[in-house]
Amino acid sequence: MKNFNKVWLVVSVLAMLALIMAACAPAASTPDAGDSGDEASFAGETVTIFTAAEGEQVALFQRNFDAFEERTGIEVVVEASPDFETVALVRAEAGDSYDILNFPQPGLMADFARSGFLVDMGQFLSQDYMLTKYTQSWIDLGTVDGSLYGVWHNADVKSLVWYAKPAFDAAGYSVPQTWDEMIALSDQIVADGGTPWCIGFESGGATGWPGTDWVEDIMLRTASPEDYDAWVAGELAFDSPQVRNAFEVASEIWMNPDYVLGGTTGILTTNFGDAPNMLLGDEPACYMMRQASFIAGFFAEGTEIGTDVDYFYLPPIDAAYGKPVLGSGSLLSMGKDTPAVRAVMEFLTTGESARAEVEAGILIAPHLDASLDWYPNDLTRGFAEILANADTFRFDGSDLMPGAVGAGSFWTGIVDYVGGSNLDSVLQAIDASWP
Repeated sequence: MKNFNKVWLVVSVLAMLALIMAACAPAASTPDAGDSGDEASFAGETVTIFTAAEGEQVALFQRNFDAFEERTGIEVVVEASPDFETVALVRAEAGDSYDILNFPQPGLMADFARSGFLVDMGQFLSQDYMLTKYTQSWIDLGTVDGSLYGVWHNADVKSLVWYAKPAFDAAGYSVPQTWDEMIALSDQIVADGGTPWCIGFESGGATGWPGTDWVEDIMLRTASPEDYDAWVAGELAFDSPQVRNAFEVASEIWMNPDYVLGGTTGILTTNFGDAPNMLLGDEPACYMMRQASFIAGFFAEGTEIGTDVDYFYLPPIDAAYGKPVLGSGSLLSMGKDTPAVRAVMEFLTTGESARAEVEAGILIAPHLDASLDWYPNDLTRGFAEILANADTFRFDGSDLMPGAVGAGSFWTGIVDYVGGSNLDSVLQAIDASWP
């Protein structure tokens, strides 16, 4: 009995010491990026993400967090509003920002960062870590004045040419791999009695915007990414050799009446959403049309992509600039800095954070660890492959420019130029409109 009492005393003392040591131990720190850490330590915490997305996409975005919530105990709440910019700004100015904001484009994100409304995520997401999740182009697009303020969630691909596949195949045409090959193909189609291109710039009050995408795509193929960035920022004039050249290269197609259905009049009067269906049928009205990935939704009901119509990557022009891709997308930023928000942001750098949306076929993930096997069909998988193989990715330039230019004089300048105005006067007028 005495021995038992002694043993019990020792055990009791050891247990008490263990409790004291546990009480004195420092609290678990937030895990570094790339380290799973003790994720369950966040049980009971809520992180809110504010987005401009709508409908099904909001529900799918929320679904991305199901497994993450189980692992971490964090409840992630996705809130949405079509008035994203206004609501987000009012909250930020009141000092009550959302935890995380899903910006529809990097220009708006940069405005918030420079106003002091966002957290520099480089404090916990190192450059080495980020390079395991994104290519450098994507990291650059989330960086403002040298600090990391945004990580990318999704992308749309604009550098595409859609083509009349049955007629293409019947004529024995091959998909061009270079710009020169594409021009040679255009000449061959003309020689064979066809019309190479359907181009539609009409879009109501936004008429002209499809032409800005042409110029931006060509800029990325004939000038450096640095020149493109300077142009978008207003540091390289429209009336510069680089931008002038992009307009002139585009005009070699636009202004050739043999190349375009309806000539320049057809370009200005054809709605961008009607142009895709001119590719359909055994004897299509035209053979090719340059337009973004979203145009897949404008083909007539029952159209099978890959059978009735297909697409290829808009070919490079100057080999020095590799294979650039023009696109759009959304990126996420921190409005509040807490350990739980950091944990969610780290998760958002992974492909898993977009998987539900990818598997539903509604977006392309720019994450390096997003598997091509997640894409539900060849259409979206092909977009993802083009994105993955891009040497440079840049966001739609007109969307980043001040509204007076990107949604104003650039559009009208395209219309004026295609309508016959002198290029000198068009470029000078756009420059003069810059705020």
